[in-house]
Amino acid sequence: MAGYIPTSEQEKRAMLNAIGMQDVRELFKDVPEEVYLDKIETVPSGLSQMETEQKIQSLAAKNTVFKTILRGAGAYDHYIPAVVDTITGREEFLTTYTPYQAEKSQGVLQSIFEFQTQICELTDMDVSNASVYDGATAAAEACMMSLTTRKNKVLVCASASPETIAVVKTYCWAKDADLVTVPLKDGKTDIEALKQLLSEEIACVYLQQPNFYGLLEDAEEIGNLAHEVKANFIMGTNPISLGMLKTPRECGVDIAVGEGQPLGMPLSFGGPYLGFMASTDKFARKLPGRIVGQTTDSKGRRCFVLTLQAREQHIKREKAGSNICSNQALCAMRASVYMAAMGANGLKQAAELCYHKAHYFASELTKLPGFAMRYSGEFFNEFITETPIPAEKIEAALQKHNILAGLPYENGILWCVTEKVSKEDLDNTIQIIRGVYSK
Repeated sequence: MAGYIPTSEQEKRAMLNAIGMQDVRELFKDVPEEVYLDKIETVPSGLSQMETEQKIQSLAAKNTVFKTILRGAGAYDHYIPAVVDTITGREEFLTTYTPYQAEKSQGVLQSIFEFQTQICELTDMDVSNASVYDGATAAAEACMMSLTTRKNKVLVCASASPETIAVVKTYCWAKDADLVTVPLKDGKTDIEALKQLLSEEIACVYLQQPNFYGLLEDAEEIGNLAHEVKANFIMGTNPISLGMLKTPRECGVDIAVGEGQPLGMPLSFGGPYLGFMASTDKFARKLPGRIVGQTTDSKGRRCFVLTLQAREQHIKREKAGSNICSNQALCAMRASVYMAAMGANGLKQAAELCYHKAHYFASELTKLPGFAMRYSGEFFNEFITETPIPAEKIEAALQKHNILAGLPYENGILWCVTEKVSKEDLDNTIQIIRGVYSK
């Protein structure tokens, strides 16, 4: 193993002496001693393929795989057509990576171009990049795109996902930008509070639609208010909801972002997912990562090129607006295949099923004593209810019937219903919760 370590002991000692340290561990003095692995325990002998499969299967059997999932909060259990796994599981797609020799990788470039085109059609925006790490990263990157020397404040509506707010906060800290959260009123952005916070120093306003509580915000009014002080309006969207809601462009959005997980990605215990970004032409050159374009070669044939590479590996680091280094190519391809398989009508149908099933469940749930909608506003497919029974007790009761309850949240439950949940599943859930009262 030592043959793979390029530095000799003498070179290590010289470097340590130069920085005034005795050994390498001093570089990590903040790491607790108990986490160091100073001694590797005896590694057991290898297993045969059959024995390995049996071992893995026994471990997998310890997982709980729920038949019915009523939890969202950022990751959603949607139906994935079989063609998504079939196509993206092909070796030539499964093993592709960043196109460093870009124009020789025409297949990869075309897949990225198709993804960009579909995201533009979905959001009704002018240009999309080749995707970024996840939805929270996309939101943070969009906010950073908006910063200037004169506009160094970011407004984030408190109705956004807590995880997204945390990531934007981290980015703002690194950029010495000020982050201010706009308070809530009845589960949505407090418009009057927003008016008081807006000024010429505001670089952008970030809004999630639908918001974390599932409610539909007055996006157009918020966008108009942002533009009055020449701030960018950024919207985080649930891509499935765009099958029936107004597009970001119709709401006056400058930069549309979102988590692409609902577009053909299974829950997978939290990833990998992808973040999508799209904007008006004005912001095309500020989009992080890369943008693939379509052109013709010297013989007039259709071909693809890397039109823009704004990441720090390709241009002067001080001019790079982002250090995004991957476009989650396989996840983006899954999203492309999903959108192609579903089509506009399929996406609309999925959105409408989510909407109507969620509203049916909410109406039945609130017939139970003590269950009431926490907020009265219109919602898409998520909603939060009060509960007279501890949320953990309901969660445990439903788990016994192979149902994952909504997310216990602030003494209530944040429920989510997708097209995969049947009416019978919802009625069964109501009956189980009704039975909890008597225990």
